[in-house]
Order: sequence, then C-alpha cells, then structure tokens
Amino acid sequence: MTIARVLTIAGSDSGGGAGIQGDIKTITALGGYAASAITALTAQNTLGVFGIHDVPDGFIEQQIRLVLDDIGADAIKTGMLHKKSVIQTIVGVLQDYPHIPLIVDPVMLAKGGASLLEEEAIEILINRLIGKAKIITPNIPEAEFLLKNIGSERKIVDLQDMQYAGEKLMSLGSDSVLLKGGHLQGEQLIDYLIYKTPSGDLAEQIFSSQRIDTIHTHGTGCTLASAIATFIAKGINLNDAVANSRDYVNKAIMTSPRLGKGCGPLNHLIK
Repeated sequence: MTIARVLTIAGSDSGGGAGIQGDIKTITALGGYAASAITALTAQNTLGVFGIHDVPDGFIEQQIRLVLDDIGADAIKTGMLHKKSVIQTIVGVLQDYPHIPLIVDPVMLAKGGASLLEEEAIEILINRLIGKAKIITPNIPEAEFLLKNIGSERKIVDLQDMQYAGEKLMSLGSDSVLLKGGHLQGEQLIDYLIYKTPSGDLAEQIFSSQRIDTIHTHGTGCTLASAIATFIAKGINLNDAVANSRDYVNKAIMTSPRLGKGCGPLNHLIK
C-alpha cells in the first residue's frame, strides 16, 4: 500500500484546532500519513494565545531528520516558525532534502491578533525560506506585512490589489503564491493563485465561493495549507490541489462543532 506522506513543521495548539493538531487531523482525514516536528508549545484556546514555550533548535532538527531519514515525506508543510534561530535551523535541514515539495504557511498572527513571529525572524523568513517553497499561502494581513518588508507597501482591499500583491510576492522566489481573501469585504470569498508555468511565464487562477457567516474559523489557514500539502503529496497538480483544499475547508467550516467561547475549530473529519 502506498500512502502520501506529509511532514508538518509547526507549533502545537493546546486547543486542538490549529497548528500541529489541526495539521495532523487534516492530513489524516484526507488519506495521508502525518508526521510532525513541533517548533513551539502554545497555551491557547478559542479565546486566544496565552503563552508560547520554545522547543530547542537542536531538538527541532532532530525531529525533522529522524522522520525524513526513516519514513520520508512526499511533501513538507511549515506553519508557526516564531524565531530567527528556528527558521535558520529548518532552512539548514531542508537544504539536504531539496526534492521534497515545500508548502509554507507564513504564520505571523493568531486569529485573535497576537503576534506569533519575532521581529528579527522576518528577514530570514523572506530571504531564505520562502524562496524554497512550491507555494506560500499568506492571508491579507500577512501579505501586507510581507509587502511592507520588501518595499512595496500597499493595502489590499480588492482583487486588483491581490493581483498586484501576488506578483510582487512571487519575486521572493517561490513557485506560486496563494493569496487568501478571507479578510476582504463582500459576500464572495475570493482567493488568488499566481504561479510559474513550465515555460517560466506567470499564470493566475481566481477561486470564488460563498462566504460562510460564522465565527468558527480557528485553524482555517493551517487546515488549508495542510490540505494543499496532502494533495500535492498525492501527486495532484497545483490548481486542483488548491481547489480540492478549498472545498474541504468550506465543508469543515460549515459543519464546525461550535466548541468553546470564542472562535471555534473546524470539523476536520468531514468527508
């Protein structure tokens, strides 16, 4: 039996909706095999992030190498990488495995607004990690933050702005950018994908779906990136991987178990 193997490198979410826990649920629900390397422990629930406890860099490296040298991976997904030394460690390890597709979710802010990325980590995220990615999946605030740090500061309020931002973010070296439009206004939720074709030209695809009126969206970004990683690990092309992942996330939001007093988790077990 052949199974798609996905290694997720991210922080642990004690509430179970995002981070490593959300990733493992997603990968498993979509028929993949999930392995993990934990970068930090967080104390959080549906109301916010209340504490972050570091995992030593050497132990992060040990987790990654032991998984890849034994089990292997058909895709690697990164999530919360909160410190410069953590990103340096991961970049150093992944350069030994350049053949494995890398999906980078540039996690910077928690749903409640708490910062999950130290300021000194921004430069290495931009200059050393993103350029290794098959796809990066920023939301609007993350994209604006990245634009600001590469000298192209611009507010993103519509599709035209998304197209501008996507093209600028492609200059960071990834093969593709999926700019998530959940923070924009409107009844339609629009995501914008820009990618390099085999000939080296840039192409785009616009995804649109009905916005779901709910506060229960905790872990949406982690879930989407992990789903994309799983479909890519299965050998599915990028456009279909994104489309399939959006469908999965929409269903998971619509059937949320509505847990907690705040922004609750998705239903990762939806088929």
